[in-house]
Amino acid sequence: MIALEDHLLQNYRRAPVTFVAGSGCELYDSEGNAYLDMIGGIASCALGHAHPAIAQAVAHQAQTLVHCSNLFGHEPASTLAAELARRSGFDRVFFCNSGTEANEAAIKLARKYAFRKRDTQRTTILSCTGGFHGRTMGALAATANPAYHEGFAPLPGGFAATPFNDIEALQDAIDERVAAFIVEPVQGENGVICADPAFLRAARELCNKHGALLIFDEVQTGMGRTGPLFAFQHYGIKPDAVTLAKALANGLPIGAMLVSETCAGGLQPGDHGSTFGGSPVPCAAALAHLDVRDDLDLEQHVAQVSERLFAGLRTLASGFPNVYGEPRGIGLLAGLPVKAPHDAAQIVDHVRSVFRVLVNKAGNNTIRLAPPLIVTADEIDRTLQALTNAIETL
Repeated sequence: MIALEDHLLQNYRRAPVTFVAGSGCELYDSEGNAYLDMIGGIASCALGHAHPAIAQAVAHQAQTLVHCSNLFGHEPASTLAAELARRSGFDRVFFCNSGTEANEAAIKLARKYAFRKRDTQRTTILSCTGGFHGRTMGALAATANPAYHEGFAPLPGGFAATPFNDIEALQDAIDERVAAFIVEPVQGENGVICADPAFLRAARELCNKHGALLIFDEVQTGMGRTGPLFAFQHYGIKPDAVTLAKALANGLPIGAMLVSETCAGGLQPGDHGSTFGGSPVPCAAALAHLDVRDDLDLEQHVAQVSERLFAGLRTLASGFPNVYGEPRGIGLLAGLPVKAPHDAAQIVDHVRSVFRVLVNKAGNNTIRLAPPLIVTADEIDRTLQALTNAIETL
């Protein structure tokens, strides 16, 4: 029998468990053990695993039309684009396969938009320190974290970074050379660091003043993770473009860039494309996801269980002040800082192997929780108990 890791490239540090099935908020390993999944494919499985509506949509579409390329139109992509436009207030949608690709599209849109306006000196893509926008060379250049850059130089030029949540520095950074400022409403990979609303308001005002596009990277925060369908709705600040992926099709590979009509003409035929972008099957899954979201009133549910989650995390931090710091996050994206010399990775491993609850480490020694949005109060309580027991047993 071939072992799982015999031929896979060793670029992931996988935990020693192999999952073979899932249902709701639980995953099942090859030995039949059930695990409570509180990371949800890193914020991807909004409706949990094997949701019947998603499975039915995928099966029906797979029996109807799987692929025809973007040389032609097809109904699932057109319908999904219309739904996303209606729900977001944006005008145009570009589909791709991942969050990284969505951010690449946004970067190209910003530069081409400036070029088409004959604003040829406006080429800089500004991002924030601590941000994460993907691993292709363009998205990596916009990821202002040296740890991700090592060994990949030279990266593409025309990128700059400014400190996250620093309005004064942002005022100095945005000028007539900046084509776009790309920012995450919550820096998930950096340990769940939330944007200050005043910082995002300043970003909107400064981009307007200097003629730059404002791009929200909502790959992790979009599709209801913060409560509303999009985090920009939570903050009450509308950017010029939003990038999505992860939970859009409940874990199937799809990415999207939503843009206003004002800048949509930046990309014209031949400027950008994707062979599999917006293929019928993931689009059908995304449409089913939106329908289920409406039926379940997930925004209200997320608000209720989020309150329970953060109340429990605050209790945990106050009960173990030498181990846990004050929790951070919005909705069902939470970060629980772990204080040195304690190790978040050790707690993550212990919670998985002993209590069969899945969380992960993000940023600088932080435990991240991003469960399916259908998570129940009982499942949240079970997670909190596991994080409590882990400290007592470790």
